[in-house]
Amino acid sequence: MKQFDENYKLLNDMYQDSYFPNFLVDKIKELVQNVINFLETGEQDLEIIQNKFDEMTLAINDLQEEFEENDSELETSARESIGETIEYILKWFNIDIDVEDAIGERDW
Repeated sequence: MKQFDENYKLLNDMYQDSYFPNFLVDKIKELVQNVINFLETGEQDLEIIQNKFDEMTLAINDLQEEFEENDSELETSARESIGETIEYILKWFNIDIDVEDAIGERDW
């Protein structure tokens, strides 16, 4: 079972941008990390993997109001940062799912 790249900084662009409160980025990071932990088990069924990404994305959707309450929002640079992170994860684990499909449940 392949372990994730310990040197890769998840959501790095969001952490570097003061517009996004770190404690909220941490919540997204935890959701992403849960998917990584799942992928490290060696699961190969694309439908099961997509379901995990859908769960993660729906949970991120649920954070939008909290971002707004903290004078932030999941907008273009957040989408790009999350997308880049997910794309890296997909490539790292050699998962044949397009990043747009992986986060297809997003409403941000």
